[in-house]
Amino acid sequence: MRILLVDDDKALGTMLTEYLSREGFEVEVLNRSDVAVPAALSGRHDVVLLDVMMPGLSGIDLLRQIRQSSSIPILMLTAKGDDVDRVVGLEMGADDYIAKPFLSRELLARLRAVLRRTATARAPTDASVAMDALALNPGRRSATWRDTPLTLTGAEYKLLELLVRAAGQVVSKDDLSQKALGRRRESYDRSVDVHIGRLRQKLSTVSAGAVEIETIRGVGYALEIRQ
Repeated sequence: MRILLVDDDKALGTMLTEYLSREGFEVEVLNRSDVAVPAALSGRHDVVLLDVMMPGLSGIDLLRQIRQSSSIPILMLTAKGDDVDRVVGLEMGADDYIAKPFLSRELLARLRAVLRRTATARAPTDASVAMDALALNPGRRSATWRDTPLTLTGAEYKLLELLVRAAGQVVSKDDLSQKALGRRRESYDRSVDVHIGRLRQKLSTVSAGAVEIETIRGVGYALEIRQ
């Protein structure tokens, strides 16, 4: 698997390159933000590690530009305790985040979770999933409403698939976090809520409000389709 690391911290880049190379990854490190977007869109990488605090264009700016034309998995590196950057990154389409300073093993676990759900979504299968006019093709990781396609990140697709498979039943936040994001949900972690918020907006836009994700307070979410 090929990783693009965009971070101006050269020491961190060297350390992560050595560590991740031992774990079987190929790592390309960029210390400048002005060359990051073309590299991320080149098709040479499987996942992007993107630092928020970059000189010049910030990581959020880079994320916005990449998401205009690519759904490549992106994991944001944020400052510890900076909840605003985390939420904004997720709202802009990041698949996950990890706060600096972090343990190398934790980063590896987050990376593998992101790549695992991407690989699972792309795995060949003939079993389509549907709920009314909302149809999912797990092999292509694609979703349509009355044949109109939705553009989804890996995390958004996995969340939608879990909700569709539940067929209107409530899916807990704990299950959504574990099965879609690949980790246990912590009490302070709003990742599921932010991803659901983005997914809710996309579904509402494409279906003119017919597809709705209902919040079950204190429990989780359920997918409803209104006729």
